[in-house]
Amino acid sequence: MKVAAVQLNSKSDKQKNLQKISTFINQAARDGAELVSLPEYCNFLGEDHEKVSHAEHIPEGETTTFLSELAIRHQIFIHVGSIVEKYNEEKSYNTSFVIDPNGKLLNKYRKIHLFDIEIKGLPSYKESNTIQSGESPAMVQLPFGKAGLSICYDLRFPELYRNYALHGARILFIPAAFTRYTGMLHWEVLLRARAIENQCYVIAAGQFGSYLPGKENYGNSMIIDPWGTVITRASEGEGVIIADIQKDIIHSARESIPCFGHRRPGYYDKVPLI
Repeated sequence: MKVAAVQLNSKSDKQKNLQKISTFINQAARDGAELVSLPEYCNFLGEDHEKVSHAEHIPEGETTTFLSELAIRHQIFIHVGSIVEKYNEEKSYNTSFVIDPNGKLLNKYRKIHLFDIEIKGLPSYKESNTIQSGESPAMVQLPFGKAGLSICYDLRFPELYRNYALHGARILFIPAAFTRYTGMLHWEVLLRARAIENQCYVIAAGQFGSYLPGKENYGNSMIIDPWGTVITRASEGEGVIIADIQKDIIHSARESIPCFGHRRPGYYDKVPLI
């Protein structure tokens, strides 16, 4: 399967963001992509207090309708890294979803782990001020096999991805708006770890560059194979990366190092008290 990841520098102008998304999806489709993955907050990335006003219903909203039409036109799958989905008057969900070539919503995932951090000397983030946490993992069935959905900060919680792998995932989607500082330190190493330990492909479409004063995203969108090899990486700026993913590489990794068969889950809770 030929897959593409789009790297964006989304800001607060939703219509401009959607137009850029359309341009990059058209480019990926012309280059033969059968699936296109978009980053977190792909259609709007601005002030936290503006999120509620830009939240949409899924699948009835403007962005889902717009992308469904593109999926039908190009006969491709579109993985929407995330948009803000309506919840109530004060909060939204941060929601990822996949649309099939018929324009149908296959499944959606609401971000479980919210980005509430404060690193000394850097801007603080409190996603839970405006985002309601999701409560359930979600998978989709693609022609290539099953894929597990996640968003950005979820990357730091490996148990989510192990659960997907144990339920048959061959692909892990990890779209993000990863901060530049933490991205330089942790982005690649965590993505490669999730690919290696679960013997899955990782498709990680990211936001790049400044979007608010003092806030900047790391970019470095990647597609990683089950051995942990980065098979393609985005350069600085916006753009599209494309890779062929192959079932036999997953089979090779899992046959060579059969770690799922070596698991001893009955022992893991037996932590001795000191």
